[in-house]
Amino acid sequence: MSEAASTRTPVALLPSLAPLLHEWLPRQRWFAGKGRPVTGFSPVSATELLPVDGPGAGLLHLLVRVQQHGPPAPSTNDCYQLLLGVRQTLPPYLAPALIGRPAEGPLAGLTVYEGVHDPRLAELILERLRTPGVLGPLRFDRLDRGPAIPGGLTARPLDAEQSNSSLVYGDAYILKLFRRVHPGPNPDLELPLALARAGCGRVPAPVAWYESTTPEPYTLGVLQPFLRGSEDGWLLALESLADGRSFTAEACALGRVTAEVHSALAGALPTVMLRRQQAEHLAAAMSERLDAAAQAVPALLPYAPRLRAAFDAIAALGRRGRAWRAQRVHGDLHLGQTLLAAGSPGVSGSSDGDGDGDGHWSVIDFEGEPARPLSERRRPQPPVRDVAGMLRSFDYAARTHRPWNPAWAERCRTAYCEGYAEISGADPRTEPELLRAYETDKAVYEVVYEARHRPDWLPVPMAAIDRLAALT
Repeated sequence: MSEAASTRTPVALLPSLAPLLHEWLPRQRWFAGKGRPVTGFSPVSATELLPVDGPGAGLLHLLVRVQQHGPPAPSTNDCYQLLLGVRQTLPPYLAPALIGRPAEGPLAGLTVYEGVHDPRLAELILERLRTPGVLGPLRFDRLDRGPAIPGGLTARPLDAEQSNSSLVYGDAYILKLFRRVHPGPNPDLELPLALARAGCGRVPAPVAWYESTTPEPYTLGVLQPFLRGSEDGWLLALESLADGRSFTAEACALGRVTAEVHSALAGALPTVMLRRQQAEHLAAAMSERLDAAAQAVPALLPYAPRLRAAFDAIAALGRRGRAWRAQRVHGDLHLGQTLLAAGSPGVSGSSDGDGDGDGHWSVIDFEGEPARPLSERRRPQPPVRDVAGMLRSFDYAARTHRPWNPAWAERCRTAYCEGYAEISGADPRTEPELLRAYETDKAVYEVVYEARHRPDWLPVPMAAIDRLAALT
């Protein structure tokens, strides 16, 4: 790959694109600033992955900062990755991908559209990943001694994405494209790469990736094996509820898998001890999130004092000399972040559908909660944080069933913790104060999310808030 990139000056491009982006960006599922007006754009970089002034389709890679002001959040200046296709005219099959036609500037008279929906342009990205090298500010890299990536794989976008976009190549690979990007290593590359080098088979190993090197380092995309035919734990749990089947064997297996991944992460990356100062900082951060959440969702206000007691208990234990081991964790673990391999018991279409939980489970999406700062997502934390996330996920699944099935969730919670203890040697329930604090913090986060995005789901985390507050 040539060091001499085909680049256009971002300052020249952005004014002509800004009117189009003002309308298009807020409609995208992965745009994080919904509900607040876009007040401006500032360029970061622009790179032509395929010339935009040629006879056919061109592909323009942009990193753009988007300014927004006003409630429900403070002013932001988020950086987004855009992959813009450019053509003279748009064929009918790409009509839904249309962004617009610039009236002036270098792209005047051309048609701009969402490039990931164009198979030809999506396949070009894979070609770049097949050959490590540098193109302007972009660097393409591959796993050391990794398998060769075949060419000519047909590309298709996945529709079920929210905070990012994904492309599947020939049912062999999946490329996650990070949309809102932050300076520094993204955990969704950093952690699977460390686990691959440590020989952990529970996480699909990164095959290739690309980053921006200037003006700041950004992780932009990660290519991994596509686990064709796998079914995620969330769907399997819902099927279990609908069929009246137990899910305890699957929950126990997921507990074992979580402990395996935690053990591998602790061996591959540094661990620390959380003592008094760190415990007080952790409790204070949780309390601050609770205060902010109660302001955003007044339904939390009556519960706030009792919920805060869960956080204060952690600070008090720290002052009495209690310490906890902290390490790198998944950060956003739930049933939807797990996959059961095709052909395993319990997967639709397998020869054995009794759901006994055996089979090969994988854990995916190590990005953490995208709304949290990257520095926080990369910070070592007690492994119980992931456990709390999965326990909340069982509760969510049970609440989708009519009538509500709390006994199903409780059996799953017990089985998951027992499975975790089989591998780790320590049952997470033996540290009830820490587990309660993390469950409470997660439920508070869920309340804010549901209030903003899915108000019909708000009773689900509010039921957990009621339960957790009663533990005081």
